[in-house]
Amino acid sequence: MAEGTRHGAKSESGIKLFGLVWLVPGVTNLHVVSLMWAALVSIGLLTIISIATNYILTTNFKDIVAVGDYGKINGDLTFWTEVTLILLFSAVGVMADRIGRRPVFAFGLMGMGLGYLFYPLAGSLGELTVYRVIYAVGLAATTGMLGTVVQDYPQEKSRGKMIAIFGLLNGLGVILMNVLFRYLLNLAEGWGFDETGAGKFALWVIVSICFVSAGVVGLGLKPGTPVRHEDRSDLRTLIRAGFLQAKNPRIALAYSSAFVARSDLVILGTFSVTWGTVAGVSQGLSGMESARAALLIFITAQTAALFWVPVAGFIMDRLNRVTGAAILLAFAAIGYTSTIFVDNPLDPSAMKFFVLLGIGQMSAFFAATVLIGQEAPVAERGSVVGMFNVVGAIGILISTVIGGRLFDAVAPSAPFVMIGIFNSIICLAAIVVRIKSPGPIPDNLGNRLSVLKARFKADET
Repeated sequence: MAEGTRHGAKSESGIKLFGLVWLVPGVTNLHVVSLMWAALVSIGLLTIISIATNYILTTNFKDIVAVGDYGKINGDLTFWTEVTLILLFSAVGVMADRIGRRPVFAFGLMGMGLGYLFYPLAGSLGELTVYRVIYAVGLAATTGMLGTVVQDYPQEKSRGKMIAIFGLLNGLGVILMNVLFRYLLNLAEGWGFDETGAGKFALWVIVSICFVSAGVVGLGLKPGTPVRHEDRSDLRTLIRAGFLQAKNPRIALAYSSAFVARSDLVILGTFSVTWGTVAGVSQGLSGMESARAALLIFITAQTAALFWVPVAGFIMDRLNRVTGAAILLAFAAIGYTSTIFVDNPLDPSAMKFFVLLGIGQMSAFFAATVLIGQEAPVAERGSVVGMFNVVGAIGILISTVIGGRLFDAVAPSAPFVMIGIFNSIICLAAIVVRIKSPGPIPDNLGNRLSVLKARFKADET
């Protein structure tokens, strides 16, 4: 079977995308381009919530909320987000396996848009919490489907490359969305909006992106599920699948990695922005000026994460994936604990630590995502990925509630150091799994090792 090397080249086993990634049969360029757009915007849209929350606290609520409570408030809002996610993730996975990815994905993006539509209208913390829950319903469906479909489309031998490409898109999308939000605030200020009006303008442009993206995935993704209807498990089996698959030690490791990997992203987004905002307000900056300064910290970390993607992809595609996970989790531990050396996050000398933080966040993401993609059975992938997300949501729930209080009571770096410690523990667990149950190695590496072994034997004879 000849392999094509050009974009769109076909083989008996599917299309080869960009000369790099073999796709499963039935997946077309249109499906992948639609998914690429979703990957570009979805995670970026997710991260806007942190800057939006802190912006509203410093503008709409500046007379009723003390700066010293920002950590607790952010942690509590994230708590309710994660409670919603925990309640919905398994249901989202089951629905995706039963009715298809497209309608669930489109519903999720619409839900996020509605959350952002109402968010700047909140007049109290109670209202803000309600709107945050609406956003969270959409978030559950959006992130659940993004993780599932990215695993659906590639063949196993190209899974690492696919995750690398989409990791790049996620990272680029985070940077673009946050730069866009910063630009929209500046634009609104130039047009004469006050701080409250500028926040509404910026968030409602984000709403339009959510709604347009819902249309893209609703029309452009591959319809149905990756298995024939008669091959699907019944509902009861699908619900139980996420739990039962944890008997596989590598899936259990992936679940454990999800506990810290999703915490990594949310902790970085929530508390780096809060840290910058609090520092700005404490130094006498306005709400808008603090928002801009806080966004710069987050953009710095995400830019570093973006440049780290090829390295993380190389590690996970060239090594046994449990080995790769252990290495990347070690990078994550280093990146997060390094923030203990930061005194003033707005000082340019602190930026190198936020670079390490971004590298650590992307490392944890790759370790967890590629491993679960390798191990999740195709017919039950939606349910297994759903459970993967539930474990991640539990990690965020615990980390943000504790982290928010540590932020206010101990130091702004405390939530990051806590996550660094968690990464260290999971790294040790990965080493144990590598010794006891290493699992397969990527096809490309396995083929090279087979060739080397054959040559060695030939030399002996």
